[in-house]
Amino acid sequence: MIDSRIIEDLTKELSPNIRLYRLVSVIKSEFNCSAVGLLRLQQQTLHMVAAIGLSHDTLGRQFKVDEHPRLKHIIAANGLVHFDQNSPLPDPYDGLIDSLMEDSTSTKLHVHDCVGIKLHINNQLWGVLTLDAMENSFNNELKERLLANIWWFETSIHIAELESLLASRYTVNQFEMTIEHRNSAKDIIGNSPAILKLFDEMNIIADAELPVLIMGETGVGKDLVAHYIHTQSKRKNKPMVVVNCAALPDALAESELFGHVKGAFSGAIQERAGRFEVANNGTLFLDEIGELSLPIQAKLLRAIQNGEIQRLGSDTVHRVNVRIIAASNRNLLKAAEDGIFRMDLFHRLSVYPIEVPPLREREKDALLLAGHFLELNRARFGLRGLRLSPQASHLLTSYHWPGNVRELEHVISRAALKAISAGYNNNTIVTLGSEHLDLIDGHHLYTDSASASVNTIAAIPLSAQSSTSQMQTLGPLKLLVQQFEHDLIKKTLESTQYNWTQAAKILEIDASNLHKLAKKLGLKQ
Repeated sequence: MIDSRIIEDLTKELSPNIRLYRLVSVIKSEFNCSAVGLLRLQQQTLHMVAAIGLSHDTLGRQFKVDEHPRLKHIIAANGLVHFDQNSPLPDPYDGLIDSLMEDSTSTKLHVHDCVGIKLHINNQLWGVLTLDAMENSFNNELKERLLANIWWFETSIHIAELESLLASRYTVNQFEMTIEHRNSAKDIIGNSPAILKLFDEMNIIADAELPVLIMGETGVGKDLVAHYIHTQSKRKNKPMVVVNCAALPDALAESELFGHVKGAFSGAIQERAGRFEVANNGTLFLDEIGELSLPIQAKLLRAIQNGEIQRLGSDTVHRVNVRIIAASNRNLLKAAEDGIFRMDLFHRLSVYPIEVPPLREREKDALLLAGHFLELNRARFGLRGLRLSPQASHLLTSYHWPGNVRELEHVISRAALKAISAGYNNNTIVTLGSEHLDLIDGHHLYTDSASASVNTIAAIPLSAQSSTSQMQTLGPLKLLVQQFEHDLIKKTLESTQYNWTQAAKILEIDASNLHKLAKKLGLKQ
């Protein structure tokens, strides 16, 4: 019985994410369906928080209710909604069902059964549960059993939320963020350990009045971190003023920051308040602060230390109450040691430094982010569906991403544009293949055999990994790589009893490519 399996989990100490994953797994098993999705409703947008049977990037997708007729119908209905094989309404998961992903070139619509129902927590609408079946239909008996177990589903979700609040951790694209936190997080998407640690750091410092220095490479999302900290602070109802220091010419920087009086310089035809005064009682975000000149840094230090500014051309002192959040892609400590950034200003700003991790250190967050950008481009181009082929997914997780999240966003947008230029219509599922991702800012996207083998070994059982230590330790690199691949694939196939689909999933490569590679290595006639 499904309720007994859920009750058993309710008595266990599980992480909130694992609890929800086990919930959708039980539902998929009990109702013999191909995919289950658990989506949370926030500001008329449904966020996928747990799923099974759907492509990994689906967890990064956000479904605007008004853009998806089926989801809109489920939200408006008073009970379970059944979309049978003859339903004319497009399915938001077309092209995203795992069992169909091996056919990466197919653009046809896959007709299947789907049911959906609203979920409530404390009598408040929480979100939606969806079930998709590719090989069978949801008959009346199955639908009645589903309705009979809704209370257990809602209870499991409620307990997971309470566990999340007790842990005081808020993650993005996972159910454990409160609505307020999720809305303020905007497009910070991920559930890797690196991003969870970042959220811990942001939540620690958000409610304090201390300055914050955000560091990280170009394109990691330092501005989103700054906005998150502001919206979780006591000043969230006050203005947050953003200054791009890199765009400020030295001649205008002082006036822009501190204001000026009429006649202070040529063109100053009236008195004007600076950014410090505009941000009074709120937050001033100084982006790329390392680009400011040393004279401006000295005046900035005085404003931060004393809360006093003087408009250019005036002797009058204005007191301001501003929280400073600064960001830089430079190593400001080294810049201070080299004499191009004031050491005293560095120490004043870095009371609580936060390092934003680069995308290459965020495990599979690239696929979650790709899902988010895919959904944005699907809506932008008016497509029925936009998905990644297995090969394209593998490339995205293998690439080094020197441009980080911003580069990934541009890659997906360019790839979508290239794919639809082939003449797809808006009732088509468009697949982005590896050929659409061949160039990224002048770099070729590729994964050689050696790096692919190294990346996949962590997913192999220890018994399979141990066999690799028995290979010869010296010799030509090409032969060593081939021997490594041969042993790794052989052990993986043995561990899955030669289930090629399962082995391909463990190795995280396309099943057809696995067959070709196995034949090349002499593992298959």
